[in-house]
Amino acid sequence: MSTVTTYRPASLAELRDALADSARAGEPLAVAGAGTAADWGGEPTYDAVLDTTAMSGLISYNPTDMTVAVQAGMPFAALQETLAAHAQWVALDPARASDGATVGGLVATADAGPVRHTFGTSRDCVIGVTVVLADATVARSGGHVIKNVAGYDLAKLFHGSLGTLGVLAEVVLRVHPRAAATATLAVPCDAAAAFELGGRLIHGSLEPVAVEWCDGTLLARFDGTAGGVDDRGRRATALAGADAQWLPGDDERAATHWQGVAGLVRGIDGDTVVRLGTAPDRTPALAGLVTREAAAHAVDAAMTSSPFAGAHTVRLRGGTAAAHAAVVTALRADYPATTVCRWAAGLRVELPAWGAPPPAVAVLRAVKRAFDPDDRLGNGRFAPWF
Repeated sequence: MSTVTTYRPASLAELRDALADSARAGEPLAVAGAGTAADWGGEPTYDAVLDTTAMSGLISYNPTDMTVAVQAGMPFAALQETLAAHAQWVALDPARASDGATVGGLVATADAGPVRHTFGTSRDCVIGVTVVLADATVARSGGHVIKNVAGYDLAKLFHGSLGTLGVLAEVVLRVHPRAAATATLAVPCDAAAAFELGGRLIHGSLEPVAVEWCDGTLLARFDGTAGGVDDRGRRATALAGADAQWLPGDDERAATHWQGVAGLVRGIDGDTVVRLGTAPDRTPALAGLVTREAAAHAVDAAMTSSPFAGAHTVRLRGGTAAAHAAVVTALRADYPATTVCRWAAGLRVELPAWGAPPPAVAVLRAVKRAFDPDDRLGNGRFAPWF
């Protein structure tokens, strides 16, 4: 029985030394944070694990600069708590944050939440990174200035790389002021109606910070001054019709709605959870496909979408692993890059980790060879693509 070596560095120097030791040993290496995305994609093969959770410190933070630098193993929720003391936040709301997801883990998985509608994903919040490559080379990109065009953009390259190109050591992020008030508009409707109403809210200059259609309800969140939010609430409610509910920030029903979004994204044991991207106007068609395939294979399906960002999560529950595989296969037929983030028991036997490779797979393979020529980091995570 083989023994898995665990490295747990607490500093950049220790991380560099760990990568150097691993390179000398020729070990296939898995990079781990809090473990909230350990199942995403393929199963890596490894003889050693590099645990980043001891690298959890705040490096620098000056609220007037609107930037913060942290070690990549810092829990994202802890970072938000630190910023909240100065009425600031990193404009990300990923579901995994409440489970302890780290800053580096969120970058490595390209994760985000409903406010992606306005603020984008982690690639839009990160303005600088320090990484350690497979051969223990330390590389830096970006910095504390909001606009920086010099050098190679490692932050975007590592965004969504699932630990296959190197190890994120330090991350510099832009921060935003926290809104004085927030409220949520909730409207029960199907996907087509949600897309139509959401478009009217956006083009009506109401500026929702998040627009999410979750399992039959359109949710639009409005942030700003108390007076501004109230004014937009009156206009949004009039636009949405009699079925609309206006829920101020202290209304527990608003929190329940958004917790429902996060719960669907995370799933529970026995669920299959996938995420995929589409053109915004494909949201109703995707919802129809999910409904038809789930019914055909006797699976309960739920879906949450940021329709105008084209980002969707589908949760499958009940039924057999083969039934889950059939639904995911149908999704991949139209959306090949569908990513499985949670695997029901037995599903890996029924379903390849990934669908058909993207047109740019040759570029992905070339980047992998350049950064990790011995294929030691996250080997198998993107198999069979590379």
